[in-house]
Amino acid sequence: MKKILILGAGGPAAYNFISALRLVKGENFFLVGSDANKWHLKLMDVDKDYLVPRCTDPNYYDLINEIIEENDIEFVHAQPDIEVKYLSENREKVKARTYLPAKETVKICQDKEKSANIWLKNGLIKYSTIKLRKESLENDIQRAIKEFGFPFWIRATKGAGGRGSTPVYNFKTAISWINYWNSRGMDWEFIAQEYLPGRNIAFHSIFRDGELITSQARERLEYIYPYLAPSGITGTPVVQKTINDNKINEIATKSVISIDKHATGIFCVDLKLDKENIPCPTEINAGRFFTSNLFFAFAGSELNIQEANLQYLYIKLGYGEYLPSNIKKYNILPEGLYWIRHIDCGYHLIFEKDLKWK
Repeated sequence: MKKILILGAGGPAAYNFISALRLVKGENFFLVGSDANKWHLKLMDVDKDYLVPRCTDPNYYDLINEIIEENDIEFVHAQPDIEVKYLSENREKVKARTYLPAKETVKICQDKEKSANIWLKNGLIKYSTIKLRKESLENDIQRAIKEFGFPFWIRATKGAGGRGSTPVYNFKTAISWINYWNSRGMDWEFIAQEYLPGRNIAFHSIFRDGELITSQARERLEYIYPYLAPSGITGTPVVQKTINDNKINEIATKSVISIDKHATGIFCVDLKLDKENIPCPTEINAGRFFTSNLFFAFAGSELNIQEANLQYLYIKLGYGEYLPSNIKKYNILPEGLYWIRHIDCGYHLIFEKDLKWK
Protein backbone atom coordinates (compact mmCIF):
# COMPACT_ATOMS: atom_id res chain seq x y z
CA MET A 1 0.00 0.00 0.00
CA LYS A 2 1.29 3.43 -0.99
CA LYS A 3 0.75 6.14 1.62
CA ILE A 4 0.51 9.57 0.05
CA LEU A 5 -0.10 13.07 1.43
CA ILE A 6 -1.77 15.62 -0.85
CA LEU A 7 -1.22 19.28 0.09
CA GLY A 8 -4.04 21.65 -0.83
CA ALA A 9 -6.31 18.65 -1.28
CA GLY A 10 -9.60 20.55 -0.99
CA GLY A 11 -9.58 22.11 -4.46
CA PRO A 12 -10.92 20.70 -7.74
CA ALA A 13 -7.49 19.94 -9.22
CA ALA A 14 -6.51 17.88 -6.19
CA TYR A 15 -9.92 16.19 -6.20
CA ASN A 16 -9.27 15.08 -9.78
CA PHE A 17 -5.76 13.94 -8.90
CA ILE A 18 -7.19 11.78 -6.11
CA SER A 19 -9.97 10.47 -8.38
CA ALA A 20 -7.36 9.43 -10.95
CA LEU A 21 -5.49 7.37 -8.35
CA ARG A 22 -8.76 5.76 -7.26
CA LEU A 23 -9.12 4.45 -10.84
CA VAL A 24 -5.90 2.41 -10.66
CA LYS A 25 -6.59 -1.32 -10.56
CA GLY A 26 -4.37 -3.66 -8.59
CA GLU A 27 -2.82 -0.92 -6.45
CA ASN A 28 -3.89 0.21 -2.98
CA PHE A 29 -3.48 3.78 -1.81
CA PHE A 30 -3.87 5.31 1.63
CA LEU A 31 -4.50 8.96 0.80
CA VAL A 32 -4.22 11.75 3.35
CA GLY A 33 -5.30 15.28 2.49
CA SER A 34 -4.56 18.63 4.08
CA ASP A 35 -6.06 22.04 3.43
CA ALA A 36 -6.16 25.49 5.04
CA ASN A 37 -9.88 25.89 4.35
CA LYS A 38 -12.03 24.08 6.91
CA TRP A 39 -15.00 23.83 4.54
CA HIS A 40 -12.92 22.20 1.82
CA LEU A 41 -12.09 19.28 4.11
CA LYS A 42 -15.60 18.00 3.40
CA LEU A 43 -14.85 17.84 -0.33
CA MET A 44 -11.87 15.51 -0.08
CA ASP A 45 -12.13 11.88 -1.16
CA VAL A 46 -9.33 10.85 1.19
CA ASP A 47 -8.85 8.29 3.94
CA LYS A 48 -7.85 10.93 6.46
CA ASP A 49 -7.94 14.73 6.42
CA TYR A 50 -6.19 17.52 8.30
CA LEU A 51 -6.89 21.22 8.73
CA VAL A 52 -3.58 23.07 8.53
CA PRO A 53 -2.48 26.73 8.42
CA ARG A 54 -1.51 28.32 5.13
CA CYS A 55 1.79 27.08 3.77
CA THR A 56 3.38 30.49 4.41
CA ASP A 57 3.07 29.86 8.15
CA PRO A 58 6.58 29.48 9.69
CA ASN A 59 5.49 26.29 11.48
CA TYR A 60 3.85 24.74 8.43
CA TYR A 61 6.46 22.09 7.66
CA ASP A 62 6.79 21.05 11.27
CA LEU A 63 3.06 20.28 11.15
CA ILE A 64 3.38 18.52 7.80
CA ASN A 65 6.12 16.30 9.20
CA GLU A 66 3.89 15.47 12.18
CA ILE A 67 1.22 14.29 9.71
CA ILE A 68 3.85 12.32 7.78
CA GLU A 69 5.11 10.57 10.91
CA GLU A 70 1.63 9.90 12.30
CA ASN A 71 0.52 8.18 9.08
CA ASP A 72 3.81 6.68 7.86
CA ILE A 73 3.51 8.82 4.73
CA GLU A 74 5.97 7.87 1.98
CA PHE A 75 5.26 10.48 -0.72
CA VAL A 76 4.04 14.10 -0.76
CA HIS A 77 2.26 15.79 -3.67
CA ALA A 78 1.38 19.50 -3.73
CA GLN A 79 -1.35 20.61 -6.13
CA PRO A 80 -1.92 24.41 -5.90
CA ASP A 81 0.92 26.59 -7.19
CA ILE A 82 1.52 28.21 -3.80
CA GLU A 83 1.90 24.77 -2.21
CA VAL A 84 4.23 23.67 -5.02
CA LYS A 85 6.35 26.78 -4.46
CA TYR A 86 6.77 26.20 -0.74
CA LEU A 87 7.21 22.44 -1.01
CA SER A 88 9.87 22.99 -3.66
CA GLU A 89 11.77 25.45 -1.49
CA ASN A 90 11.49 23.26 1.62
CA ARG A 91 11.80 19.79 0.11
CA GLU A 92 14.84 18.96 2.25
CA LYS A 93 12.77 19.49 5.41
CA VAL A 94 10.06 17.03 4.37
CA LYS A 95 10.41 13.53 5.79
CA ALA A 96 8.98 11.80 2.70
CA ARG A 97 9.63 11.44 -0.99
CA THR A 98 8.73 14.09 -3.56
CA TYR A 99 9.10 14.12 -7.36
CA LEU A 100 9.57 17.78 -8.16
CA PRO A 101 11.42 19.76 -10.80
CA ALA A 102 14.56 21.58 -9.62
CA LYS A 103 14.00 24.58 -7.36
CA GLU A 104 15.15 27.08 -9.97
CA THR A 105 12.92 25.44 -12.59
CA VAL A 106 9.85 25.87 -10.40
CA LYS A 107 10.77 29.53 -9.81
CA ILE A 108 11.15 30.20 -13.54
CA CYS A 109 7.94 28.41 -14.50
CA GLN A 110 5.96 30.32 -11.88
CA ASP A 111 7.17 33.61 -13.38
CA LYS A 112 5.68 34.25 -16.81
CA GLU A 113 8.20 36.97 -17.62
CA LYS A 114 11.24 34.80 -16.86
CA SER A 115 9.94 31.83 -18.83
CA ALA A 116 8.97 34.02 -21.80
CA ASN A 117 12.47 35.52 -21.93
CA ILE A 118 13.96 32.02 -22.14
CA TRP A 119 11.54 31.05 -24.92
CA LEU A 120 12.36 34.22 -26.86
CA LYS A 121 16.08 33.44 -26.61
CA ASN A 122 15.42 29.92 -27.91
CA GLY A 123 13.21 31.04 -30.81
CA LEU A 124 9.98 29.57 -29.42
CA ILE A 125 8.18 32.92 -29.38
CA LYS A 126 8.69 35.93 -31.65
CA TYR A 127 8.21 39.00 -29.49
CA SER A 128 9.82 40.24 -26.31
CA THR A 129 7.84 40.66 -23.11
CA ILE A 130 7.44 44.21 -21.80
CA LYS A 131 7.28 44.82 -18.06
CA LEU A 132 4.58 47.32 -17.05
CA ARG A 133 6.10 49.19 -14.13
CA LYS A 134 4.15 51.53 -11.86
CA GLU A 135 6.78 54.25 -12.02
CA SER A 136 6.82 54.32 -15.85
CA LEU A 137 3.45 52.81 -16.72
CA GLU A 138 2.43 55.19 -19.52
CA ASN A 139 5.81 54.90 -21.27
CA ASP A 140 5.78 51.11 -20.94
CA ILE A 141 2.31 50.88 -22.43
CA GLN A 142 3.38 53.10 -25.34
CA ARG A 143 6.30 50.70 -25.89
CA ALA A 144 3.86 47.79 -25.96
CA ILE A 145 1.68 49.56 -28.51
CA LYS A 146 4.70 50.21 -30.71
CA GLU A 147 5.96 46.63 -30.34
CA PHE A 148 2.69 44.70 -30.71
CA GLY A 149 0.06 47.08 -32.09
CA PHE A 150 -3.56 46.45 -31.05
CA PRO A 151 -4.70 44.19 -29.61
CA PHE A 152 -2.02 43.03 -27.20
CA TRP A 153 -2.22 41.02 -24.02
CA ILE A 154 -1.79 42.16 -20.40
CA ARG A 155 -1.37 39.62 -17.61
CA ALA A 156 0.04 39.24 -14.12
CA THR A 157 3.47 37.63 -14.06
CA LYS A 158 2.38 35.08 -11.44
CA GLY A 159 -0.79 33.18 -10.65
CA ALA A 160 -3.17 30.71 -12.29
CA GLY A 161 -6.64 30.94 -13.79
CA GLY A 162 -5.84 33.81 -16.16
CA ARG A 163 -4.99 36.11 -13.23
CA GLY A 164 -4.98 39.77 -14.20
CA SER A 165 -5.26 39.02 -17.91
CA THR A 166 -7.13 40.95 -20.56
CA PRO A 167 -6.82 41.78 -24.26
CA VAL A 168 -6.11 45.48 -24.82
CA TYR A 169 -7.57 47.40 -27.75
CA ASN A 170 -6.65 50.98 -26.75
CA PHE A 171 -4.37 52.97 -24.43
CA LYS A 172 -7.16 53.89 -22.01
CA THR A 173 -8.03 50.25 -21.34
CA ALA A 174 -4.42 49.38 -20.54
CA ILE A 175 -4.00 52.23 -18.05
CA SER A 176 -7.39 51.61 -16.43
CA TRP A 177 -6.77 47.88 -16.10
CA ILE A 178 -3.50 48.26 -14.20
CA ASN A 179 -4.85 51.09 -12.04
CA TYR A 180 -7.91 49.04 -11.15
CA TRP A 181 -5.87 46.20 -9.69
CA ASN A 182 -3.51 48.59 -7.95
CA SER A 183 -6.48 50.40 -6.35
CA ARG A 184 -7.63 47.07 -4.93
CA GLY A 185 -4.31 46.63 -3.21
CA MET A 186 -3.19 43.76 -5.44
CA ASP A 187 0.59 43.92 -5.41
CA TRP A 188 0.94 42.14 -8.73
CA GLU A 189 3.57 42.72 -11.37
CA PHE A 190 2.19 43.01 -14.91
CA ILE A 191 3.58 42.34 -18.35
CA ALA A 192 2.46 43.04 -21.91
CA GLN A 193 2.80 40.34 -24.56
CA GLU A 194 1.82 39.54 -28.12
CA TYR A 195 -1.87 38.73 -28.54
CA LEU A 196 -2.28 35.17 -29.81
CA PRO A 197 -5.67 34.72 -31.49
CA GLY A 198 -5.53 31.00 -32.27
CA ARG A 199 -6.49 27.72 -30.63
CA ASN A 200 -5.90 27.22 -26.92
CA ILE A 201 -3.83 24.10 -26.17
CA ALA A 202 -2.74 22.24 -23.04
CA PHE A 203 0.12 19.72 -23.10
CA HIS A 204 0.43 17.32 -20.15
CA SER A 205 3.83 15.68 -19.70
CA ILE A 206 6.07 13.85 -17.26
CA PHE A 207 9.88 13.96 -17.46
CA ARG A 208 12.75 12.12 -15.81
CA ASP A 209 16.22 13.70 -15.94
CA GLY A 210 15.56 15.46 -19.24
CA GLU A 211 13.80 12.51 -20.87
CA LEU A 212 10.14 12.77 -21.78
CA ILE A 213 8.34 9.76 -20.33
CA THR A 214 4.91 10.37 -21.84
CA SER A 215 2.49 13.14 -22.81
CA GLN A 216 -0.87 14.06 -24.28
CA ALA A 217 -2.26 17.31 -25.66
CA ARG A 218 -5.81 18.63 -25.56
CA GLU A 219 -7.59 21.64 -26.97
CA ARG A 220 -9.75 23.86 -24.77
CA LEU A 221 -12.97 24.69 -26.58
CA GLU A 222 -15.09 26.46 -23.97
CA TYR A 223 -14.32 27.88 -20.53
CA ILE A 224 -16.41 27.79 -17.39
CA TYR A 225 -18.42 31.03 -17.05
CA PRO A 226 -16.36 32.90 -19.70
CA TYR A 227 -18.52 36.01 -19.39
CA LEU A 228 -17.17 36.59 -15.87
CA ALA A 229 -13.70 37.50 -17.21
CA PRO A 230 -12.85 40.25 -19.73
CA SER A 231 -10.49 37.84 -21.48
CA GLY A 232 -13.10 35.06 -21.63
CA ILE A 233 -10.55 32.80 -19.89
CA THR A 234 -11.48 31.66 -16.39
CA GLY A 235 -8.88 29.01 -15.80
CA THR A 236 -10.59 25.73 -16.55
CA PRO A 237 -12.57 24.47 -19.54
CA VAL A 238 -16.01 22.90 -19.63
CA VAL A 239 -15.42 21.47 -23.11
CA GLN A 240 -12.10 20.09 -24.35
CA LYS A 241 -10.84 17.37 -26.65
CA THR A 242 -7.72 15.30 -27.22
CA ILE A 243 -5.51 16.31 -30.13
CA ASN A 244 -2.51 14.55 -31.66
CA ASP A 245 -0.37 17.15 -33.39
CA ASN A 246 3.34 16.65 -34.05
CA LYS A 247 4.13 20.38 -34.16
CA ILE A 248 2.44 21.04 -30.83
CA ASN A 249 4.22 18.05 -29.29
CA GLU A 250 7.56 19.26 -30.58
CA ILE A 251 7.23 22.87 -29.42
CA ALA A 252 5.80 21.93 -26.02
CA THR A 253 8.71 19.56 -25.40
CA LYS A 254 11.26 22.19 -26.45
CA SER A 255 9.53 24.69 -24.16
CA VAL A 256 10.26 22.46 -21.18
CA ILE A 257 13.82 21.48 -22.15
CA SER A 258 14.76 25.10 -22.91
CA ILE A 259 14.07 25.92 -19.26
CA ASP A 260 15.61 22.77 -17.79
CA LYS A 261 17.61 20.28 -19.85
CA HIS A 262 17.42 17.89 -16.88
CA ALA A 263 13.66 18.35 -16.46
CA THR A 264 12.15 16.00 -13.89
CA GLY A 265 8.55 15.79 -12.73
CA ILE A 266 5.26 17.17 -14.02
CA PHE A 267 5.26 19.84 -16.74
CA CYS A 268 1.89 21.06 -18.01
CA VAL A 269 2.43 23.50 -20.87
CA ASP A 270 -0.09 26.11 -22.04
CA LEU A 271 0.18 27.10 -25.68
CA LYS A 272 -1.78 29.31 -28.05
CA LEU A 273 -1.55 29.46 -31.81
CA ASP A 274 -0.52 32.79 -33.35
CA LYS A 275 -2.05 34.34 -36.46
CA GLU A 276 0.11 32.04 -38.60
CA ASN A 277 -1.12 28.97 -36.67
CA ILE A 278 2.28 28.42 -35.04
CA PRO A 279 2.02 27.07 -31.47
CA CYS A 280 3.56 29.44 -28.92
CA PRO A 281 4.13 28.55 -25.24
CA THR A 282 2.51 30.96 -22.80
CA GLU A 283 3.28 29.31 -19.45
CA ILE A 284 4.23 26.05 -17.76
CA ASN A 285 2.63 24.63 -14.65
CA ALA A 286 5.59 22.81 -13.15
CA GLY A 287 5.29 20.27 -10.37
CA ARG A 288 1.51 19.98 -10.50
CA PHE A 289 -1.28 18.87 -12.82
CA PHE A 290 -3.81 20.96 -14.71
CA THR A 291 -7.18 21.30 -12.99
CA SER A 292 -9.00 18.95 -15.36
CA ASN A 293 -6.40 16.21 -14.94
CA LEU A 294 -8.99 13.43 -14.51
CA PHE A 295 -9.79 13.57 -18.24
CA PHE A 296 -6.92 11.40 -19.49
CA ALA A 297 -6.95 8.99 -16.55
CA PHE A 298 -10.66 8.35 -16.96
CA ALA A 299 -10.34 7.96 -20.74
CA GLY A 300 -7.48 5.52 -20.23
CA SER A 301 -9.58 3.52 -17.78
CA GLU A 302 -12.44 3.32 -20.27
CA LEU A 303 -10.15 2.39 -23.18
CA ASN A 304 -7.84 0.09 -21.20
CA ILE A 305 -4.84 2.37 -21.74
CA GLN A 306 -3.28 2.35 -18.27
CA GLU A 307 -0.37 4.63 -19.20
CA ALA A 308 -2.89 7.44 -19.81
CA ASN A 309 -3.12 7.71 -16.03
CA LEU A 310 -0.25 10.18 -15.74
CA GLN A 311 -0.94 10.56 -12.04
CA TYR A 312 -0.09 6.90 -11.47
CA LEU A 313 3.05 7.07 -13.62
CA TYR A 314 4.12 10.13 -11.65
CA ILE A 315 3.67 8.30 -8.35
CA LYS A 316 5.61 5.27 -9.63
CA LEU A 317 8.46 7.52 -10.74
CA GLY A 318 8.39 9.22 -7.36
CA TYR A 319 8.77 5.84 -5.69
CA GLY A 320 11.62 4.92 -8.03
CA GLU A 321 9.67 2.03 -9.52
CA TYR A 322 10.11 0.37 -12.88
CA LEU A 323 8.13 1.67 -15.85
CA PRO A 324 7.53 -0.35 -19.03
CA SER A 325 9.87 0.67 -21.86
CA ASN A 326 7.09 0.69 -24.46
CA ILE A 327 5.17 3.68 -23.08
CA LYS A 328 4.49 6.10 -25.94
CA LYS A 329 6.16 9.48 -25.55
CA TYR A 330 3.35 11.26 -27.40
CA ASN A 331 -0.32 10.78 -28.21
CA ILE A 332 -1.14 8.15 -25.59
CA LEU A 333 -4.85 8.59 -26.32
CA PRO A 334 -6.81 8.68 -29.58
CA GLU A 335 -7.62 12.06 -31.06
CA GLY A 336 -11.17 13.34 -30.81
CA LEU A 337 -12.12 12.33 -27.27
CA TYR A 338 -14.30 15.04 -25.76
CA TRP A 339 -14.44 15.79 -22.03
CA ILE A 340 -17.55 17.77 -21.10
CA ARG A 341 -18.23 18.91 -17.56
CA HIS A 342 -19.62 21.75 -15.49
CA ILE A 343 -20.22 22.70 -11.88
CA ASP A 344 -22.69 20.28 -10.26
CA CYS A 345 -23.15 18.50 -13.60
CA GLY A 346 -20.57 15.72 -13.39
CA TYR A 347 -18.45 14.82 -16.39
CA HIS A 348 -18.91 12.99 -19.68
CA LEU A 349 -16.40 11.34 -22.01
CA ILE A 350 -17.69 11.31 -25.59
CA PHE A 351 -16.13 10.12 -28.85
CA GLU A 352 -16.27 12.63 -31.67
CA LYS A 353 -18.20 10.19 -33.83
CA ASP A 354 -20.92 10.06 -31.16
CA LEU A 355 -21.44 13.83 -30.95
CA LYS A 356 -24.97 14.36 -32.22
CA TRP A 357 -27.52 17.11 -31.82
CA LYS A 358 -31.17 16.86 -32.73
